[in-house]
Amino acid sequence: MITVQEADFDGAALLAALREQAGAEAGAIVSFTGYVRDFAPDQATDTLFLEHYPGMCERELHEIADTARQRWNLAGTVIAHRVGALPRGAQIVFVAAASAHRGDAFRGCEYMIDALKTRAPFWKRETLAGGRSFWVEQREADDARTRSWDAGGTPRD
Repeated sequence: MITVQEADFDGAALLAALREQAGAEAGAIVSFTGYVRDFAPDQATDTLFLEHYPGMCERELHEIADTARQRWNLAGTVIAHRVGALPRGAQIVFVAAASAHRGDAFRGCEYMIDALKTRAPFWKRETLAGGRSFWVEQREADDARTRSWDAGGTPRD
């Protein structure tokens, strides 16, 4: 299940849909929810505006979920990502993986959020409370985590 939408999402409903999708195969479900946070401890964020490349973005998210299901024994996956103007504290992204065992569910979920951050065509423009606005650049640490997954490893913080 992949969705890209402006409206907020209901994490509990997404978990319920994943549980139904996975059926009796699911002994574990791991989820991650990302929120709009302050840019830095001393710089409050007013809004985060997310743009995406429609069609291409959804295809990339499907590929990420497909790769996770191929690498780990996953019974189901969910990726929901918001676009548009989001205030500080708003939900941005929800990722979940269901599996017979927790290890596969944890790794699948972690892989999907790491790959999504570096591969999916989303662009973020942050506006601080003082009015300064800028495009958020991809962090080298995020890229390194994805490269580690691609090399067949498991990233270490």
